Amino acid sequence: MTDTSSLFSPFSLGEGIELDNRFVLSPMVTNSSSQEGYVSQEDLAYARRRAASAPLQITGAAYVNPYGQLFEFGFSVAKDEDIAGLSQLAKAMKAEGARAILQLTHAGRFASHTLAREGFVYGPSPMRLQSPFPHDVKELTLEQIKSLVDDYRQATKRAILAGFDGVEVSSAQRLLIQTFFSTFSNQRTDVYGAQDFASRARLTLEILEAVHGVIAREATDPFLLGFRATPEETRGNQIGYSIEEFLQLMDEAVAKVPLAYLAIASWGHDVFRNRVRSKGPYQGLLVNDVLYQCLGGRLPIMATGGINSPEKAVEALAHADLVGASTPFIVDPEFVHKIKAGRADEIHLKIKAVDLPSLAIPNASFKDIVPLMDYGESLPADSRSLFRGLAVNYREEKS
Repeated sequence: MTDTSSLFSPFSLGEGIELDNRFVLSPMVTNSSSQEGYVSQEDLAYARRRAASAPLQITGAAYVNPYGQLFEFGFSVAKDEDIAGLSQLAKAMKAEGARAILQLTHAGRFASHTLAREGFVYGPSPMRLQSPFPHDVKELTLEQIKSLVDDYRQATKRAILAGFDGVEVSSAQRLLIQTFFSTFSNQRTDVYGAQDFASRARLTLEILEAVHGVIAREATDPFLLGFRATPEETRGNQIGYSIEEFLQLMDEAVAKVPLAYLAIASWGHDVFRNRVRSKGPYQGLLVNDVLYQCLGGRLPIMATGGINSPEKAVEALAHADLVGASTPFIVDPEFVHKIKAGRADEIHLKIKAVDLPSLAIPNASFKDIVPLMDYGESLPADSRSLFRGLAVNYREEKS
């Protein structure tokens, strides 16, 4: 029987932020907000049902700019009118004492809903892509980049006003910030170009500094700044950036702003077991262990990706400070409580349509998320099929 006691030791995320265990409810968009990006009653019910699931909870992606909208029915933090609904969401997430974090995103050239709406997307450099239909990636101008940094600044102000306990800047899984750091995506030659490390890192650091500046000026209570990122980018033998470059980026970030944590995210099955692919001194080693050894003590590390059992949680925590999970909390909000009580055999990762009301899962939900669930396979295939089938309800409920 797995000793899970390490999972239930307390952890401090800075002055005034004490967590009573190591679990984190990781970001998961339900696709149940309004067309305009407003938080819905379904969003609130879903959050309230999971308010006791973990002591630290991170919302799904909130887009800071309409051109960065990834999910059609995701929610927005791009305008002041969003604050009222976000305030209700923060209150729902915190109803049982959890700390609530608002994730800030811009999906860049992977902003699929922006593409469907506008016919083009923005990125570091111009590109012509063929999927899902032929379209252009337009290069952001210097003026637009300056405005984008301000979008993150304004979004942080709204998160503070809405009553969240922090924000998470996400660069992971090819979102816009990551693509500026990647030589695969960034072919610019200006101050944000790929010609040297400082230029590639500039946007990441400017956004983090802008967000921290707002927190320092306007947050009266302890307010966390987290960062979610993918530690290396490879395509076969080609390298968009290596783990050594990522560690250098994190060294500079930690020197400039007081990050509360680094959440590790990537594509694939059991991401917390990923090994370094790029050549160098770390090749073949566990990604999480490399980051934990190099950054531990200066920056808390959060493991994520495929963690859906007590055994995997304990394994992940050996190379991290926190354990993030999302899909288990969808189907079993009592996931952590069952582990703590020694009732892991009662964890249910399979659900049926009749279970949706008791779990406060909207009848129209997860439309854009199921393909991402398929990557990780954290839920059984029949549970993913159930969620895939819910997409037919959007025509009726979202009309």
